[in-house]
Amino acid sequence: MNKRLEKIVSILDDKKAENIEVIDLTSKEYIVDYVVIATTLNSKHGFSLLNHLKTALKPLGEEFLRVDDDDNWTIIDLGDIFIHLMSEKYREKYTIEEFLSELDSKK
Repeated sequence: MNKRLEKIVSILDDKKAENIEVIDLTSKEYIVDYVVIATTLNSKHGFSLLNHLKTALKPLGEEFLRVDDDDNWTIIDLGDIFIHLMSEKYREKYTIEEFLSELDSKK
């Protein structure tokens, strides 16, 4: 796992995100190389995690290209990494891990 992913996972873990998973998609047909998924405790926790990520990563040169957030799901686009911060209910409902595991491999 590269240093950027390690830093993201470390921040999320330190701030009590749950069930953190890193999915390597470098061999798949997808728009990013990696997806990080973490479960939030509630909407305020999700907002707090986003702020902690910005505070820690921006000084390291990380560019937040786009952020879409609401009370249940925040998606952070770092270019080659997506970070999904999801409520437990949404994580169970949308099963992103399952969707990503079914992607076709690059030819």
